[in-house]
Amino acid sequence: MRSRNFFQNIIILLKGMAMGAADVVPGVSGGTIAFISGIYEELIETIHKLDFGFFKIWKKEGINAAWKRYNFGFLSILFSGILMSILSLAKLITWLLVNHPIAVWSFFFGLIIASILFIARQITQWRISSILAMILAAGFSYFITILEPIGSPDNTWFLFFAGFIAIIAMILPGISGAFILLLLGAYEAIIGTITQFIEGAMTLDWNLFSEALIKLIVFALGAIIGLKAFSRVLNWMFKHHKNIILTVLTGFMIGALNKIWPWKEVLKYRINHSGEEVPFLERSILPDNYEGNAQLLYALIFLVLGFLTIFILERVATIKKKA
Repeated sequence: MRSRNFFQNIIILLKGMAMGAADVVPGVSGGTIAFISGIYEELIETIHKLDFGFFKIWKKEGINAAWKRYNFGFLSILFSGILMSILSLAKLITWLLVNHPIAVWSFFFGLIIASILFIARQITQWRISSILAMILAAGFSYFITILEPIGSPDNTWFLFFAGFIAIIAMILPGISGAFILLLLGAYEAIIGTITQFIEGAMTLDWNLFSEALIKLIVFALGAIIGLKAFSRVLNWMFKHHKNIILTVLTGFMIGALNKIWPWKEVLKYRINHSGEEVPFLERSILPDNYEGNAQLLYALIFLVLGFLTIFILERVATIKKKA
């Protein structure tokens, strides 16, 4: 792998920060940012080559040779940027979800709609099989949104599973890891755990810090294993069966719009690890049936802003390709 100077490493760090910001927000894919910024192929190739051979080279030639051979300089800088962005944005999103939920979910809804159009426009051939795949994917995705969550976000196995599945976003441009966490019912829990981790570190509250750290380690382990397990298969499918993958992704996101709908009625509550009562099962309702202020004007404004965010990213990508 090629070596980079200080300025080039700063650019990689900034690209990582952009990917991290994208992965925190449902609807914007970190994979898309990697694709737009020109590091997608290097990222996938580097992940593909990761194996235990690293330790053999370390033993024979030293840590520096192994570090360069496996392009860990690139990965460490990129993932440092991703982590910096996630840690800095998590607390803000947690606060917004509590204090301005309709505006936030409307923004996310606009992101998803624009992402659907963005992915669908990349489909070069529409066949009966493709349309059928999209319909089935949409139906399956919608069905998941109306089921009771398969587990509590406080459960260790569920955190591992969520990390394992959500990492798909790092492989395929177009679908967000945060979006998958939303579909699983784990998004707010993961964001909240990151916020607890930061607060525990800042206030030197060891109990809060250690509890959040354990959850994040379990989630990260799931993500690492999922990244290695999915990278080769999904990358091969994306290269050789791109149309069918894109139609499935389109249908998947269409069906999941139900999950992001801003106006909800709580059908069932659960008790979280702090002993607080939080929503467990919800259903989408019309704004007229919403208890409280439906904030239709704000919802519309933030929906448009979310839509324009993806539109601008697409324009950037188009300009970059032409340059």
